[in-house]
Amino acid sequence: MHKAGFVNIVGNPNVGKSTLMNLLVGERISIATFKAQTTRHRIMGIINSDEAQIVFSDTPGVLKPNYKLQESMLAFSESALEDADVLLYVTDVVEKIDKNADFLQKVTKLNVPILLVINKIDLSNQKELETLVEQWHEVLPTAEIFPISATAKFNVDNLLSRIKELLPESPPYFDKDQWTDKPARFFVTEIIREKILLYYDKEIPYAVEVVVEQFKEKEKSIHISAIIYVERDSQKGIIIGHQGVALKKVSTEARKTLEKFFEKSIYLEIFVKVDKDWRSSSRRLEAYGYQQN
Repeated sequence: MHKAGFVNIVGNPNVGKSTLMNLLVGERISIATFKAQTTRHRIMGIINSDEAQIVFSDTPGVLKPNYKLQESMLAFSESALEDADVLLYVTDVVEKIDKNADFLQKVTKLNVPILLVINKIDLSNQKELETLVEQWHEVLPTAEIFPISATAKFNVDNLLSRIKELLPESPPYFDKDQWTDKPARFFVTEIIREKILLYYDKEIPYAVEVVVEQFKEKEKSIHISAIIYVERDSQKGIIIGHQGVALKKVSTEARKTLEKFFEKSIYLEIFVKVDKDWRSSSRRLEAYGYQQN
């Protein structure tokens, strides 16, 4: 008997969805930083064993869209409700239960097993946690509740065991040696974007898109040429920095992470260009791979 299924991870921004995904899959698939809106796409991470294949799906944090890019991000999250065999709704001990009630209402109508994951329990105490569990039980009465700490790796193994039990009988959906649905170039863009999220303030990281122009892989090395697109000339100046210092830092840190990720020497060139108001253009978003079919 072989089991296989789609286990989709949804929830509001900054509750630890990407950290949990990386922990469950054991690969550094989703970039996880302390900033909201880090994940923009739906990213799959696949666990294979002889008797099972679990296809985890990390999604953008649910938010009320202010521009077209965010509309596309919300569509990725809502699509995860449609094809889940098991749904992981991730919250934490800090956020209010009624945040994004519209999306939660859609979750309550699902006919699949729902595992409600309360993350960051290391920031709470027993009494507060018990109260929170009771409150969530009223909101999602059919859900099984798993209090965890993703950073401390607490109770994650029990969560994974329960997921395996709930998987339907099915042949595998992907080859058994595949661990994600994304190509190598995708992870290059995510890693560069992660560094931008870490090193620049305020609006800059959210106005950035990264495109890989060239990816030439050899036996021991990869030559990569990438473009950072911003929306304004002023943002271009900030990304590059005085005498190119800021861009050099991003490039150096990205190269180190890429070498670890691909286990090869990386030669990385990064250029910065302006693509005015790309986040509000359907045509540009489609070119960058955001539009839903």
